[in-house]
Amino acid sequence: MPDLTHFNEQGRAKMVDVTEKAVTHRRAVAAGEIHVSPDTMARIKSGSMKKGDVLAVAQVAGIQAAKHTWELIPMCHPLPLTGIDITFHLSEEPCMVEISAAVACTGVTGVEMEALTAVSAAALTIYDMCKAVQKDMRITNIRLLEKSGGKSGDFRLEET
Repeated sequence: MPDLTHFNEQGRAKMVDVTEKAVTHRRAVAAGEIHVSPDTMARIKSGSMKKGDVLAVAQVAGIQAAKHTWELIPMCHPLPLTGIDITFHLSEEPCMVEISAAVACTGVTGVEMEALTAVSAAALTIYDMCKAVQKDMRITNIRLLEKSGGKSGDFRLEET
């Protein structure tokens, strides 16, 4: 299986050896959405959820998730992240919280998974913080928006 980099000669999973890769500045931005009701949105905005400040907790959760991606996703390498920024945009129509995560490092492998994990954890935290007042929230559209650095070069999602 020479073309499959995450399998050894026996066909079993392995972590890719990145020892010989060049150290470059790596950056990735991911985004996602959690759709909520107008009542839930009002509570998020006013800070009246019983569990506390929803966006503050979700921001910390996203940062922590990015830092611990290597412990959650089996083939990810531990990375010395140099920057993590989680931002939120509250939309009334449709009623949702848009989540964005930008992650950076100087290293030998990219930070796409860290950015995607940060968005996912932030969305799950919003769900957890709000589930007492709404059970039918929907987490959607988690995607990589852009990445730079490394041998494969730059990527920017062409959203329609």
